[in-house]
Amino acid sequence: MRARPVLNFFQVASLVMLLVAVALLAAITTMHFAIHGAEVQIPALKGMTVADALSQTSGLGLNLEVDNRYYSGDVAAGHILSQSPAPGTVVRREWRVRVSESLGPQKVEVPDTVGADERMAALRLRSAGLEVGATARLPFTGAAEGTVLAQDPPAHAQGIAQPSINLLVAAPDDTAADGFVMPDLTGLPVVSAQAELTRVGIKSVAKFVNVPVAPMGRGDAAPTPPVRPGAVLAEQPPAGARVDKSALVMLTAAE
Repeated sequence: MRARPVLNFFQVASLVMLLVAVALLAAITTMHFAIHGAEVQIPALKGMTVADALSQTSGLGLNLEVDNRYYSGDVAAGHILSQSPAPGTVVRREWRVRVSESLGPQKVEVPDTVGADERMAALRLRSAGLEVGATARLPFTGAAEGTVLAQDPPAHAQGIAQPSINLLVAAPDDTAADGFVMPDLTGLPVVSAQAELTRVGIKSVAKFVNVPVAPMGRGDAAPTPPVRPGAVLAEQPPAGARVDKSALVMLTAAE
């Protein structure tokens, strides 16, 4: 007669455990869909127009941002060159997708701004469809304050990547230089090159390499002149690069 209550207890306990398991499974399923429902996969945007890419990413709940613009002979103007994150990356909605836009082939002539006033140089660049990039200032007694001393890329340069031109501008003697555009030091004696860098507060290290003697010319060809011992063969950062006082310039010179 006592077996029935015991059986009823186990039946009730089993039913309660089943209900708890069902509730846990439902909660886990709900959390799974809540988490993964807020995730999307980054689409492949390269080659698309910016308008099409904007439409596709906004439809997925992503934010598209044009981070840079570059000249390209392979990708038409207005189309996307690269993207970040990469296609296939799983991210949460509202994620920011950065892309670079093609400007098409370079069609503008880089004007010569050296010797011009900084404001006039900016006007020349803008009228040519270019932008002023980084501006470094160097104390210089040989030119009036605000005069452009150098530019990178140089005038009439071809195959430039970005539509921005970096300028080196003269500052008064009592102004601390906040940057320096690397000159072309190749061919100079390494001692002179290091002295030039030291004068503007840039540290440098010289590495000497053995340069084989060039073969004699044949026929009417002029013989290649030998490289002078101690002459600078290469520099890093290269000529035209912008450096500051924390940079260390590596000079490669002939033994």
